[in-house]
Formats: sequence, structure tokens, C-alpha cells
Amino acid sequence: MTGYDIIGDIHGCATKLDGLLGELGYRINNWTGAYWHPKRQAVFVGDLIDRGPEQIRVLQIVKRMVDSGSAHIVMGNHEFNAIAYATEWPDGSGTFLRAHNPKKYGQHRDFLDQVTGVERAHYLEWFKTLPLWLDLGGVRIVHACWHEPSMTLVKQELGTNRFNSTEQFARAATKGNPLYDAIEILLKGPEISLTDHGQPPYMDKDRNTRDKARIRWWNEDATTLRDLAELSGNYTTEAGEPYPELPAIPIDESERSFVYGGGAPVFYGHYWRQGSPEHLLDWTKHTACVDFSAVKGGTLVAYRWSGETEIQHDHYLPHESDLVAPKPSA
Repeated sequence: MTGYDIIGDIHGCATKLDGLLGELGYRINNWTGAYWHPKRQAVFVGDLIDRGPEQIRVLQIVKRMVDSGSAHIVMGNHEFNAIAYATEWPDGSGTFLRAHNPKKYGQHRDFLDQVTGVERAHYLEWFKTLPLWLDLGGVRIVHACWHEPSMTLVKQELGTNRFNSTEQFARAATKGNPLYDAIEILLKGPEISLTDHGQPPYMDKDRNTRDKARIRWWNEDATTLRDLAELSGNYTTEAGEPYPELPAIPIDESERSFVYGGGAPVFYGHYWRQGSPEHLLDWTKHTACVDFSAVKGGTLVAYRWSGETEIQHDHYLPHESDLVAPKPSA
């Protein structure tokens, strides 16, 4: 084995996955029926499901690769949410870990419509076995944020980096539980309060008022609110005015504790990047995002890691000239 190909959030885009695996040199093994490479393994960063039109095919491809040993995978927040939506707690109560209301149903509808009956039950059971992160020696993979204090808590609570009981999922889905907070950080990323730092709330793309921003944990040089808070997008204030540039005010060390301090390269998805990878936003010396909005008209991206200790921009595939920006939202 000479390296790993870390593949971004697929979200039901099987045709793009077939194309990317082919470009990376993976071929179907006649014995296992799985894509394989003679010298490399694929690593999937989670979020196989929801939104896209080919979810069964994606699940078939990826599970077959994982089962045959030609790929690894970590859990994404969409896999976790699918488990919570399907899980009654307490058992037989008719109450689910993720509410069955119109908003949540809309978020899960594509998966529920495309993956049904015995197949859905089969893949949900598989989701429950997925690790929350992987440390493969020279390279690390997590869905949204590599945060060792959260990982330490998870290992204390679960005994490992995987769930092994419904009760553990229940604690992870219950606000106020320490396990909930740790899973939120690993699968959705940490946030910083804007209002606590004297900044106004903003309106997101769905016209929801929010007073927290994602933390740029990948920027190891971030020391100010402007550097640390992720507010890329056409956000507005509650009054409808363009959201002002954040001030360069210093941030307390406790809120900078999420910032990755270096070591082995970390690869992650989740953040719906656009266009071609940009330095400091999409990749740094020790971190690289591989989610480039494949299901929104963007590109399904991989990073071809071959033992390097620092991220190399030209190891992204497809190469920059072949990347496309996602279609604007209607």
C-alpha cells in the first residue's frame, strides 16, 4: 500500500463517484465486485446520503469497497441523523431521537424515498458501525473537526471511536449531555458566539436568525474573531443589510482551543466548499477539505495522499482546471 485517496461528501451522486474512482485508477474486481486499486485505498469522509438521486448505488459502491478492504470510511452527520431519525427512544415509545416533524422529514425525504424497507434497515445497521474518526498513522480523517478533547470524551463514554448501543446514540442526541457536545463538534464542527463579542446576529440562506458562526479550526494561525469565524456567503443582518466585516479583535485562548495545532495531515468534508481549493480557506499546511459541493453542481473531489507531511495543493483531483463551481441556489 502506497497511499490513500480521500474522497469528499458524495450525497447520492453515484455517477460522479464512478467517474472519480475511474480517474483515480480504481477498477472493478471480478471476485468481489468492488472497486479496488493495486497500491492504494480510498477513504470516505462520510455524508454518503441525502439530496442526490443515486443513493442506493452510492451505498452499494462504498459498502462493497469497505467490506472488501479497498476503502475506509468515517461517519458523517447525515449518517448520524439518519440513525437518530429511525431510532425510537425509549424503545416502543413512538418518540424518536430526531423529531418526525415536517422540517426534519424534508431533510431526510430523499433518503427515505430512495432507500426503503429491508435495504434501509440494512444500511442503517451499517451506519451504526462506522468509526467517528480514523488515525491511519501518517494521516487523519474526520467528517467535520479533528478535536482531541472531544475524541478523548468519546472514548471515555463509548470505550472506542464507534457507537455500540442504542443508549449511547440516545445520549449523543440529547442536548446538554457531554456526549452530545462532543459528537456535534466532530460531525458538525465547533461554533463561536458573535453576540458575545459585540457582533449582531445574521440571517442564513434559509432566513433563519443565527448568532453563532462556525470556527475555522483548520487555521492554525487564527487569533482574532475575523480569522476564526467562518462567515463566507451573502449573509445579511436582521434588517436585511449586508453583514459587516468582522473586527480583528483578539479571541481568548479557550475559544482557540479548537484550532488544529499541527502534526499529521487532517482531511475532512462537511463545509460545502466551492470552485477550486483556496489556501487558508480550503487547505493549510496540515489540513485539507475535500467537500466541494458535488450534489449542488460542484465537483466530487479527492486528495491523493502519498506519505507527505504537509498538504500539497496539486494532490487534489480533479486538477484545478477541471473543477467547477456549484450552481447558485434558486
